[in-house]
Amino acid sequence: MNRKELQSLARVRLAEARALLDAGFPDGAYYLAGYAAECALKACIAKQTRRFDFPSKKTVDSSHTHNLKSLIEVAKLEAARAARAAIDPVFGEHWEIVQGWSEQSRYETHDIHDAGELLLALTDRKYGVWHG
Repeated sequence: MNRKELQSLARVRLAEARALLDAGFPDGAYYLAGYAAECALKACIAKQTRRFDFPSKKTVDSSHTHNLKSLIEVAKLEAARAARAAIDPVFGEHWEIVQGWSEQSRYETHDIHDAGELLLALTDRKYGVWHG
């Protein structure tokens, strides 16, 4: 899967999450919203690989995870995330919500509030971590 495919998949999963939330299915919305964030971060990682370059084994191995905090580090976005969170507390709170999504949490029950909060944390026009 390449960067453009990951970007497209992230947008589709985010739209599906919104549709599920609107239809009253918060568990599916929560799962897909987090999956959208995962795909977006993996697209950022893919962007780091230049055409015809062979990525390091460590980068490849580290990219095969559902852990958003790890993916942020592999995508080399942690310093930028921390810097913005330091001056923008709402953005920092949004990242905390997004990083709460995990391989384990996607199997837990989530209500409308949890799913809506995760979607807002991702898409808020001013403070969201990603606009999709």
